[in-house]
Amino acid sequence: MQVPAQFQYEKATSVAHALSLLGKYGPESRVVAGGHSLIPMMKLRLAQPQALIDINDLTELARISVENGALCIGAMVRHAELLASAVAGEHFPIFHDAEHLIADPVVRNRGTIGGSLCQADPSEDLSAVFAAVRAEAVIEGRDGQRVVPVRELFVGPYETVVGDDEMLIQIRVPIRSSASAYQKVERRAGDWAVAAAGAELRLDGENVAEVGIGITAVGAPRFHAPEAEEFLTGGPATDERFAHAGRIAAEHCNPVPDQRGPAGYKRHLAAALTTRALRKARARWNTEA
Repeated sequence: MQVPAQFQYEKATSVAHALSLLGKYGPESRVVAGGHSLIPMMKLRLAQPQALIDINDLTELARISVENGALCIGAMVRHAELLASAVAGEHFPIFHDAEHLIADPVVRNRGTIGGSLCQADPSEDLSAVFAAVRAEAVIEGRDGQRVVPVRELFVGPYETVVGDDEMLIQIRVPIRSSASAYQKVERRAGDWAVAAAGAELRLDGENVAEVGIGITAVGAPRFHAPEAEEFLTGGPATDERFAHAGRIAAEHCNPVPDQRGPAGYKRHLAAALTTRALRKARARWNTEA
């Protein structure tokens, strides 16, 4: 039987209280919300925090709203809530695309958006989604708040810039005229991605005015493809250029062979899924224009 090592348990009543508890227990403490990533790691003793700070009562972090021209998603918003959010789907259909493909209803009902980002799993879907739409992460510590572009949130596998005495409290996405889409290949429904890609697109006539591309599970640095974005910006939004952008994105990935497939197959998927996401975003733009 897999059993975690002993730990202290505290239930936070506010963000300020949670931060004080993180300060009290130090770097060996961890925040827990849905727990779908942390608890299995604790059972395997891959993670052995000395204290768990439960933030499930922090309802102030569980809201989706539009404020000051941005879609604001609290870190405690559950996956199922983002999937059901009409306002999120209206402005960024990429969120609904991705959430339909994340895990199963049991996990979506408990897992949180903030937990997914802070886990920084190399195959995690929303990291690529938020990278594609150039979201911002609001991080709070006892000295105040700071805002970090999601593309700068990730340091490496399972590591972010969130400090030991800080919490991710919100993700903000500036609302603009755009279209977006997400494409994923998985071995079975709800599994981690073999590869996945998301795109956000704004056209000016027949040309690409702005584009964001997020990629996961194939070793894309910080979950996005800046070289492909640079290639597309300012040029015509054609199938041929989308396919070439997909190849550029794949060239800058570093997939690792594992039980989900060899590196060459994953690189092929990175190119194909990037192309498909761009085409689907363009189709949505043309429908809405």
